Amino acid sequence: MSKEFALVIIVSIPAAIVASYFNIPLAWFLGPMLITSIISLAGIKTKMPKLILSTVLILLGLYIGNYVDKNLFSQMHQWAWTSLIMLAYIIISVLLVSKYLQKFSGYGEKTSIFSAAPGALGPLLILAEDEKSDLSQVATSHLIRLIIIITVFPFIVNSFHDTENIKLADVIVENQNISHLLILIALSIVLIILFDKLKIPAALLSGTLIASGFLQITEIASYKLPPNIIDYCLLILGSSVGCRFADKTFNEVAKNALHSFVATFFLVILGLVAAFVAGLVIEKNFFTLLLSYCPGGIYEVAVIAIFFDLDPEFVSFHHIIRLLMILFFVPIILRFVTKKSSSNSQ
Repeated sequence: MSKEFALVIIVSIPAAIVASYFNIPLAWFLGPMLITSIISLAGIKTKMPKLILSTVLILLGLYIGNYVDKNLFSQMHQWAWTSLIMLAYIIISVLLVSKYLQKFSGYGEKTSIFSAAPGALGPLLILAEDEKSDLSQVATSHLIRLIIIITVFPFIVNSFHDTENIKLADVIVENQNISHLLILIALSIVLIILFDKLKIPAALLSGTLIASGFLQITEIASYKLPPNIIDYCLLILGSSVGCRFADKTFNEVAKNALHSFVATFFLVILGLVAAFVAGLVIEKNFFTLLLSYCPGGIYEVAVIAIFFDLDPEFVSFHHIIRLLMILFFVPIILRFVTKKSSSNSQ
């Protein structure tokens, strides 16, 4: 274990306990996230090993897979409509927010488009590098937005959603077959490798989720993970968000903060509108829909859905769809916008 990772764990556990003591929603996520963000920005070296993070993401996928059942497929025809609403949300978000960033923050045209996309930071950075955009501005914009979303959303859900009846069951299912767990893990790894080769976004989550759902529906293998495992997942995931600020400085973040707040505000308002429209075509809890159109990271939003029991499989599906749409449509929007601006300048 590296010294940088040991430090992350040493500061994260007390932060999680303190946040839990003050009844902060999603305490085991927010506490570690905020403390590691602060020490990373202060210049202290932090690191989240890929193997540790990958293991946690696989566990999250298996846990969300517990929610998949045959009843889920009776709703899936309606998901086509909510996916179309997602597409409209992405296009409007990119066009509107990129205009704001160009006009008021001085971002270049390409940089503003990549910074305006609602999520998918990893894939967007690859696209941004190909297009010779400012990677630092794109990354900082997305990271500030992620911190804002993941910090504020649990408080909103906690305040307005009836959370009194929501408790992750403390009862661990007994007499489970360990061979079922091994089958789940084996198929998950096969699908993760396949999805990774096919360049499917969020392969760790989507591969595990599909493996878990398929095996449970076909009754080949079923294994309920103990709920307390989620706290450990939250701690690692929260810390990993903070570690992403390892190469950033307070000045760099402060310079981007105001415009990132405004861009996030626009994206959240558009997400609210999308959730309201989706509520007209599908019967779902409004907060489930809101999380589905939330411009945050797929894994981070998934843990909020798990914590508040807001249809994690529905939320995860829509975020995977959003990632695919962003990867496909952002380059198209980019070509359209740059072509239009070059024709206007002639």
